[in-house]
Amino acid sequence: MNTKALPPRRVSVAPMLDWTDRHCRQFHRHITRHTWLYTEMVTTGSLLHGDVQRHLEFNPGEHPVALQLGGSETVDLAQCAKLGEQWGYDEINLNCGCPSERVQKGAFGACLMAEPQLVADCVKAMKDAVSIDVTVKHRIGINDIDSYDFMRDFVGTVAETGCQTFIVHARTAVLKGLSPKENREIPPLKYDFAYRLKREFPQLEIILNGGIKTMADMDLHLQHVDGVMIGREAYHNPYFMAGFDERYYGDAAPVKTREEILACMIPYIHRQLELYGNGGKGLRLNTVVRHMLGLMMGLVGARTFRQVLSDSKRLALGDPALLLEAAQRMQSVTAYDRSHEEQFSN
Repeated sequence: MNTKALPPRRVSVAPMLDWTDRHCRQFHRHITRHTWLYTEMVTTGSLLHGDVQRHLEFNPGEHPVALQLGGSETVDLAQCAKLGEQWGYDEINLNCGCPSERVQKGAFGACLMAEPQLVADCVKAMKDAVSIDVTVKHRIGINDIDSYDFMRDFVGTVAETGCQTFIVHARTAVLKGLSPKENREIPPLKYDFAYRLKREFPQLEIILNGGIKTMADMDLHLQHVDGVMIGREAYHNPYFMAGFDERYYGDAAPVKTREEILACMIPYIHRQLELYGNGGKGLRLNTVVRHMLGLMMGLVGARTFRQVLSDSKRLALGDPALLLEAAQRMQSVTAYDRSHEEQFSN
């Protein structure tokens, strides 16, 4: 277990399937030192019957880092929570928000909101098994049940176990008829549900998730709740997080430039390829690099940067120096554009 004092969950990056793996989290950690990072959802079956190391291994520099579990069997969840603690995670989070049909077939995710006592039993079993925090991530409702009272009663029941932290994705989960992507976009955001929840349960830590894209959004929400969780904006526009440490944690240490972040990732990638690369059957360069495509978003030449990092022939060579080449190619585009503008302004 990490023995250092942990920062508050004022800002966190959401668990995102196929995205927030350990390479993505290591990359994000070079941008922000204090923001909480969450794993992709890991099902209890994957841990109990699969490769534990593959699912739970993470880099020491990722702290604070939380393991999100998917499941609904108390004994299985307790065992997996214990594994998470043994591997060094700082928090165990139970997924009660994923709306996908695959997750529903496993009887967990958002459908668990219809069974608050079962969720309470699961949380209690995990809390009894570990000494680290056990938290719950949930929606505000499911299908046509989207009243504030429904969510309040769900949280109230689970909180009786001693659970202190609830991450509220402020949309209803539509379990039939909408894809997971549509479930992130179509149901309306109801931030006031989370605000009201905090007012009614002031002793609980309430963290808001859903549709948060700017620091102005974050500042507004933090007037009403304890923390905010950023989703796809953190992935597609990661340098957005560069100002988090000073603004939300009071840490005025110098922020790495984009180029410095790339330079930091190169030795990391070399180590990962040495440890896990295996004649094309193990780790490949693109496994890490794909998480970095948005680093230059908003800058002139960003498209060129992405194109270089997406070149399959170059990626197949397995040389992390491709990161620096992408930055240099981007700079040459920037220099050309600047020269072109000056020519026409004279």
